[in-house]
Amino acid sequence: MKQLLTLFILLLSLASFANEPLLQNTYSREGISLNGRWNYIVDVYESGYYNYRREPHDQTENPGSGAFFLNKKAKSKQERVEYDFDYAPTMVVPGDWNSQKENLFYYEGTLWYKKSFDIPDFDPTQRYYLHFGAVNYVADVYVNGQKLGTHKGGFTPFNFEMTDVVQSKDNFVIVKVDNKRSADEVPTLSTDWWNYGGITRNVTIYALSETFIEDYSLQLDKENDGLISGYVRLNGNHKGELEVTIRIPELNIKEKVKTNKEGFVKVDFPVKNLQKWSDQSPILYDVILSTENDKVEDRIGFRQIKTQGADILLNGEKVFLKGIAIHEENVMRGGRAYSMEDAKILLGWAKELGCNFVRLAHYPHNENMARLADEMGLLVWEEIPVYWTIEWTNETTYQKAEKQLTEVITRDKNRASVIIWSMANETPQSEERLTFLTRLAKSTRQLDNTRLITAALEDHGKKEDPNIMVVEDKFADVVDILSFNQYYGWYGGTVENIKNIRWEIDKNKPVIISEFGAGALQGYHADENTIWSEEHQDLLYRETLPTLAKIPQLSGISPWILVDFRSPRRMHDVYQNGWNRKGLISETGNRKKAFYTLQNFYKKVVDTL
Repeated sequence: MKQLLTLFILLLSLASFANEPLLQNTYSREGISLNGRWNYIVDVYESGYYNYRREPHDQTENPGSGAFFLNKKAKSKQERVEYDFDYAPTMVVPGDWNSQKENLFYYEGTLWYKKSFDIPDFDPTQRYYLHFGAVNYVADVYVNGQKLGTHKGGFTPFNFEMTDVVQSKDNFVIVKVDNKRSADEVPTLSTDWWNYGGITRNVTIYALSETFIEDYSLQLDKENDGLISGYVRLNGNHKGELEVTIRIPELNIKEKVKTNKEGFVKVDFPVKNLQKWSDQSPILYDVILSTENDKVEDRIGFRQIKTQGADILLNGEKVFLKGIAIHEENVMRGGRAYSMEDAKILLGWAKELGCNFVRLAHYPHNENMARLADEMGLLVWEEIPVYWTIEWTNETTYQKAEKQLTEVITRDKNRASVIIWSMANETPQSEERLTFLTRLAKSTRQLDNTRLITAALEDHGKKEDPNIMVVEDKFADVVDILSFNQYYGWYGGTVENIKNIRWEIDKNKPVIISEFGAGALQGYHADENTIWSEEHQDLLYRETLPTLAKIPQLSGISPWILVDFRSPRRMHDVYQNGWNRKGLISETGNRKKAFYTLQNFYKKVVDTL
């Protein structure tokens, strides 16, 4: 009985942040953008959500005038309504509130957004969806006073159908956004990046047919490079089988398949004269999927990625990952990055550095990054914010992590650039944590068995010989790639001794050094032994790079990090001032000395390293 009660409570908890299946490739569909200025109200006590008995307004039979989602207007001079969105200030969506409003710089809590909209050429036979690229962290979404649903997770897309509540004119959407940190969330209370709150990515309305293409996956078979495999899933109240046409004009492919009664069909078809996507030749093909009433177009690259012993093979050839880690910030504008222009700056700098690989840390970045990486020939590591320590034994917490993982895989599974799914970063070892991460890895392989799995683990020195570094982590047996962060010379050890350290790795798997680095204030110059100077950071790079190159299984590195980024943990008023200074580029876009050291190293690196 106790177990049933626990399960019931869990289901209720999960239902509270459930949303509808994610639409695939909204990127290429035409929609109505709701980007622009939205009115907002700061609600420190959440008075617009709870009544004075702490009962949610949207769960009471007769919510009072204090329920913000109703967008209430006083109908007489005697009616009391204690808010009015139309007189409230505005801010830009997409965007975070921290960088837009000085008084909200450190704010963590609830803020309500409101936007009025019309639907041109409104067609009552179509289905209307409201899609969000991301909202940090909890989003309660209402349209015309009706709740569509709740989403948790600050970096993944979600959507709700609103067909039954919208009309051609005079609609309004209200979103309650709450970015408070909590011990049972993903990420948890403590991170090393800024907790930007707000509607941080695009908001779009999509008008779709009664039955439409909801999801699809098309990739080169992992073992057979003459076969494209995948599936198509339709959404609708159709009865019986429906025909789907898949075309790749440049390859003279035109396949017709029929879905089952549930609207699903697996696809496998041969392909000839295919030019494979790679970092050296990022070839993309136009792919068109169509039914009688719907059509979706995409640009997809086809490639194979696998491991063989200690090597990573891209299309059967050994590849060395010359990488850099990146946080999702715009260094020129400040705040959370969100646009294609932001992506071009960050990935352009990675290319200038000589990279063929980027680690998108420590959460799913904007879809622009993966789309642009496809075009630029950059291999991509994506991860979810299972970061440091979370509640490993909390089933609800696990479900939140798995949900974010599912959402980013659903969004990016057709991107050739994405080769690695990462389960976590620097998490402390325990049996509970091992179970948690192993479940995530199993779920990932079920969702997508064509890519590689890893996690950023940690190394340490042996007690009997601190110069010998080891990775003693049971999760290393689960992953395809053994990745670990190492900060010898910065967090322990001395730069002078870096040349004497070596690694003993007993796994016949590829190794990626997922992080190393040192902090430096751009423009601060001193001798090489002075911490925080550009010279000291550069010295650490010059000593670390040749030492790492001696690891026999080394298949890549992604030093920490491309650009300085905001972090409340970094409080030294002279050298940090709220910034993590391990970037090779400053927050003003200036390159530090170590940038050129890594650039020169990558110029000399060959795939046989």
